[in-house]
Amino acid sequence: MKELQYPFDSEYIIKKRKSIKRALLSDGSSRLKKKIAVFGGSTTNAIVDNLELFLLDQGIEPEFYQSEYAQYWQDAMFPGEELLNFEPDIVFIHTTNRNITQYPVTADSKEDAARLLESEYTKFEQMWKNISNTFHCPIIQNNFEMPYYRLMGNKDCSDYRGRSNFVTRLNQKFYDYSEKTEGFYIHDINFLSASYGLKEWSDPFYWNMYKYAMCFEAIPEFAFNLSHIIKSVFGKNKKVLALDLDNTLWGGVVGDDGVEGLQIGQETGVSQSYYEFQSYVKSLKSLGVILTVCSKNDYENAVAGLKHPEGALKPEDFIVIKANWENKDRNLIETANELNILPDAIVFADDNPAEREIVRQQLSGCAVPEMDEVEHYINVLDRNGYFEVTNFSTDDLKRNEMYKANIERAAQQASFGDYNEYLRSLKMTAVIDDFVPVYMQRITQLTNKSNQFNVTTKRYTPTEMEKVFASSDYIRLYGKLVDKFGDNGIVSVVIGHKNGKVLEMDLWIMSCCVLKRDMEFAMLDRLVECCRDQGIETIRGYYYPTAKNKMVKDLYGRFGFSKLSEDENGNSVWEMPTDGYENKCEVIAITHYTD
Repeated sequence: MKELQYPFDSEYIIKKRKSIKRALLSDGSSRLKKKIAVFGGSTTNAIVDNLELFLLDQGIEPEFYQSEYAQYWQDAMFPGEELLNFEPDIVFIHTTNRNITQYPVTADSKEDAARLLESEYTKFEQMWKNISNTFHCPIIQNNFEMPYYRLMGNKDCSDYRGRSNFVTRLNQKFYDYSEKTEGFYIHDINFLSASYGLKEWSDPFYWNMYKYAMCFEAIPEFAFNLSHIIKSVFGKNKKVLALDLDNTLWGGVVGDDGVEGLQIGQETGVSQSYYEFQSYVKSLKSLGVILTVCSKNDYENAVAGLKHPEGALKPEDFIVIKANWENKDRNLIETANELNILPDAIVFADDNPAEREIVRQQLSGCAVPEMDEVEHYINVLDRNGYFEVTNFSTDDLKRNEMYKANIERAAQQASFGDYNEYLRSLKMTAVIDDFVPVYMQRITQLTNKSNQFNVTTKRYTPTEMEKVFASSDYIRLYGKLVDKFGDNGIVSVVIGHKNGKVLEMDLWIMSCCVLKRDMEFAMLDRLVECCRDQGIETIRGYYYPTAKNKMVKDLYGRFGFSKLSEDENGNSVWEMPTDGYENKCEVIAITHYTD
C-alpha cells in the first residue's frame, strides 16, 4: 500500500489506522499468520496498532500478546499461563533508556561504573536466555537511545561517569551478544531517534502523561522499522532491484543528450548525487541483491550510458538488462520469469510517476517506492528496508554470480534440441547429505525464502532448526548443486519425521534458480536410500496450497506417489513405498559431504 511506504505521513496513518486495516484485510492477499509477544518497558498499545498495519502490508497477519505496563521482566522470567499457551513465533522486548535502573554518579570510581554496567547488562542477558529456553523463538531487543540531556555537557560521551558514555557501552554489550547468538536481533532505536531528532523523540511530555518512551508522532516510524526485522526473519524480503536509467541512475536522457551529456560524476552537486546513488546500488550487490535494468531506451544507448567513465555501475553489474520500448510492467514480468522468481520479489525504482503508477496497478506485490529528487533516492530505498539483513550466508555473497551463470545456462540450453542432452552437458554434481553445522544458517535461511517450490510452506526459526538437527526422530537432507558454470550453493532442503516405519514429510523445498534441472529427483533418490538404511518402508507426503506454490501441486505425483486424499481446499496426502523404488535422476552425480 502506497500510504505505508517511506516517506509516509505519520499523522495520516495514526488518524486512518482503522480504515487502512480494513482495506488491507479486504484486499484478498494470502498472508503468513504469526504470533508476536511484545514485552514492554513502557506503554505499547499504539506501537502494536501501527506494527499490525505494516506487517499486513508486508504479507504477515500478526496476532499479539502484550505485557501489562512495564512488566517485561516478569513476563520474560516468570511467564504466566496465558503467555505460555500463546506460544509466540517471535518475542519483541520494548525497553528504552527509561528502563535503565542504575547510572553512574560523579562520585563513582571506574570500578563502580564497571560493576553498574555489568549488573545492568546481566539482567538483560538472563532475560534473553530464559526467553530462548522457554519459547525457542527469535528475539528482537531494542538498543538504547541517547539520553535527552547531558549532565556533563560534551564530556558526557567520553567520561565513564557520563550517561551517554554508559548507554554507548551498554549498547555495545548488546551488540556483542547479538553477534554470537543466532536468532537474536537488535532493533536500532539509537539510529531512529537520532534520525527523527532526539529532542522531539524524547519529549518528556509523552512519558509523563502516557508512559510512551517516544513522542506519539514517531510511533509509525518506530513500528515500520521494527516490521523490517520481522518480515526479514520470516522470509518476506525483496530479492531484486530493477532500475530505470534516464534521470534515475544518471541525470539526462542518454538517447537525446548522448553519453557525454549525462550528469554523473564529481563535477556538480547533481552529478555527484547520481554517482552516490549508483555507488549505493552497487553496494547492495554485496548483500546478494540482484540488480536489473528496466528502461524505455534503445539497448545500445542504455549500455553506452552504463559504460560512462564516471559511473559506479557497469553493464556487468546487472543480471538482466531490459532496455526497449515495451511497457515496463511486461519487462518486469519477463525479468521475473528469466530469474525464476515472482514479481512480488522485485523493487522497481523509476523517477517517472506515470511509469510507477502503471507498475503498481499491473503488478500486485511489486514494491514501487516514490523517487522524487535524486538527493533522496538512497534514503527512500534504505529506509523502506526492502533488503533488511537478519541472516547472511556465503551463498548471499555469491548470488549475483549464481544468477549470471543461470543466464549462461539458459543461453546454452537454446543450442540443444534434446533437453536431456542439455542437462548432461552441464556435468552436474550434487552433494546431498544430512545437515552439517557449517550450513545450518543457509539451510534455515532457505526454508524462510522459498515460496514457490515449497509443498508445505513450513518455516523454521534458527532455534527450531537446531532442534531438528539434534534429534534422531528426523531424516534431514540438504542439496548443494555444482555444474560447469559454477556453484549454485545449497538449493534444496528436505525434512521428514519418523513415525514407525513411515516417514512423514514436513518440508520439501528447492530454490527456483535450479528449476527444471532434475535436482528434485536427485533429492528423492537420496531420500529413499536414507529411508531404506533406517528401515522406513513408506514415505508420506503432504501438499498445502498457497497463492504461490501451485508449481508443486503434483510434485509427489511426478515422483510416482499415489494420492490418498484431497480435501475441498486442495490439501492432499500422498504415499509411496520405498521397496522396489528405482532411481529417477540420470543427469546428476550424487556425492556426500566431506570436510
